[in-house]
Amino acid sequence: MDYITPIVDDPYSTGAIAAANSLSDIYAMGARPLIALNIVGFPAQKLSLDILQEILRGGAEKAKEAGVLIVGGHTIDDNEPKYGLVVTGVVHPGQVVTNAGGKVGDDLILTKPLGMGIISTAIKRERAKEETMRKAVEIMSTLNKAAAEVMVEVGVHAATDVTGFGLLGHLYELTRASRVGARVSFRQVPVLPEVWDLAREGLIPGGTKRNLKFLMESEAVSWAAAFDEVERLVLADAQTSGGLLIAVPKARSADLLARLEKAKVPAAARIGELVEDPSGRITVED
Repeated sequence: MDYITPIVDDPYSTGAIAAANSLSDIYAMGARPLIALNIVGFPAQKLSLDILQEILRGGAEKAKEAGVLIVGGHTIDDNEPKYGLVVTGVVHPGQVVTNAGGKVGDDLILTKPLGMGIISTAIKRERAKEETMRKAVEIMSTLNKAAAEVMVEVGVHAATDVTGFGLLGHLYELTRASRVGARVSFRQVPVLPEVWDLAREGLIPGGTKRNLKFLMESEAVSWAAAFDEVERLVLADAQTSGGLLIAVPKARSADLLARLEKAKVPAAARIGELVEDPSGRITVED
């Protein structure tokens, strides 16, 4: 289950993004989603029910794209709109992909660019350009379905979806669970170009700042070059409906990347590899 508050003004897009975000946990495990329940919080005395209708329509059409049947739900009166799904899926017990199976030498592959948290903050403060908003909505509305299907076909060791804890936070979960370390190549990490200017203007969400603070205080990350705070914040940016982070055997990495590109996922980037380090420490290189 997952649900979010609106991060864009358009109710339909809000519903589609929230649904795609809710489905990502299922896809990250290599499973196929089947049914879902709507979870809604809505200030019915303050906002028109037409807005709620559009949110639900966006969610329903995204669920239909995923092959998911929405069979019911629950709605409460709330001061701020909230929407998401409780999703049930299926996977063979012997084929579950977890974040605990990473092996030393695995390549790390990311399937969506970073920066959605920063762009969402810019949208809320009316500082984002129309084209930037369009790109962000398209990326966040994209299901991780194709990436998950390719991942299962190729055969991988571990995966996680990149959401609220940011790239480095979710990678740290994977490395600790797998009892390995990671080396990340900063220049190989896909980031929407517009994000850098927005970040340097100070349009950083609170969740992103908390993510970086945790990583620094826990000494989870070693920065091998003189990265400034903005560069560190972008790698810790809290994502909504982010991509899959996949640990794949090096011998299958090229095949996985080729299939991801053929499937036209938002990004297909090798961003690093898993290394020997039971503590789970991550090293970020230039």
